[in-house]
Amino acid sequence: MRSFVFFSLGIGGVVAHGIPHSFSSSSSSFWVSSNNRGHLTSLDDPTEDDIDIVTGSQFHGLKTFASLPYPSCLTRNTLSCRLSPDDQEPAMGRQELESEVNALEDSITTRVTAPRFQLTRCNGWLLADEDALHEWATIVDCGDATLTWLDNTVAFKHLDKAHRVISGRPTANDTVATVPRILTLGGDHSTTLSALRSTFQRWGQVSVIHFDSHIDTWSPDVLGGISDYAGLNHGTFLHIAHEEGLIRNTSIHAGTRGPIIMHSDRDNDKRCGFAVITARDIDKHGSDWIISTIKARVGNSRVYISVDIDVLDPAFAPGTGTAEPGGWSTRELLTIIDGLRGLSVVGADVVEVSPVYDNTGETTVLAAAQVGLSLISLMVARPVSD
Repeated sequence: MRSFVFFSLGIGGVVAHGIPHSFSSSSSSFWVSSNNRGHLTSLDDPTEDDIDIVTGSQFHGLKTFASLPYPSCLTRNTLSCRLSPDDQEPAMGRQELESEVNALEDSITTRVTAPRFQLTRCNGWLLADEDALHEWATIVDCGDATLTWLDNTVAFKHLDKAHRVISGRPTANDTVATVPRILTLGGDHSTTLSALRSTFQRWGQVSVIHFDSHIDTWSPDVLGGISDYAGLNHGTFLHIAHEEGLIRNTSIHAGTRGPIIMHSDRDNDKRCGFAVITARDIDKHGSDWIISTIKARVGNSRVYISVDIDVLDPAFAPGTGTAEPGGWSTRELLTIIDGLRGLSVVGADVVEVSPVYDNTGETTVLAAAQVGLSLISLMVARPVSD
């Protein structure tokens, strides 16, 4: 039997674990038996100076999206989201900061909850011989927004402030822009409202490209009208964003196929500034037509892209709250998103992922991670001045 020793940091110091071994605190060496043979290893062995225990493994430390550096963007003593010298020094010529924040709020979904547990790790694999994570932009993971799960109104105030704080941090180089662009991951789709409020404050009105099986422009009187408290939910946030003047009348839904509640919902959707590309339009016209239609709709305006993972068919994204049959494949969605290069994307999100309802192969969270990487790639491909 092979024996080994490894260490983990526990309360009060270092704790040793393993299959039978002996350790003496009074000695500078310890004994590990391996394959029935003894090997004496000195803790003062000078050859161990060449062993890298800091950067040698992708499985150590805090798990961030795409293994990005993690500055403390939300703390009072952090003046910016720039990397400290102890982290990764930004390369010369890097001009702008792209940030990612996790919005862990899912208490106002109408069906399955748990988008707050969305997996945000991505390997950053390369497509088309490029690596957006290591191009000109400095990209960091700003961690989780601290939200209460007991009161939606208070939670939104927390999330609003988190977005204001992060979007107010200086960029890595202000020669192009002074405002960082933010990718938000999780929870339910209502969190997009906070992102749009912050985006409007920093960038002005934006065209929204809304990948979703549902329109999400329902009036609060139609969906959640029992109270003002219930009126803000993951099906009404775009209506509220329009009423607050945050979005342009050049917005568009893509991949839509979910049911409507009332016939007047269509008229209200148009009033909120949205055109519609249905999921089945890809069968009639193909992905190139969808890409060109989206680009023509938003024109030269600044763009916010919101991706509800239920735009995918349940076969590709079972881990979501309001699944609808007849959706796009993961490949089709990625093709369309990647085809939007050249647009002035100033913010984006991926929402409604519920890993606890995913399959053992983590089909949904893998798709969401790749979508997030594609959205970052769009922002890196087109710098935007504020």
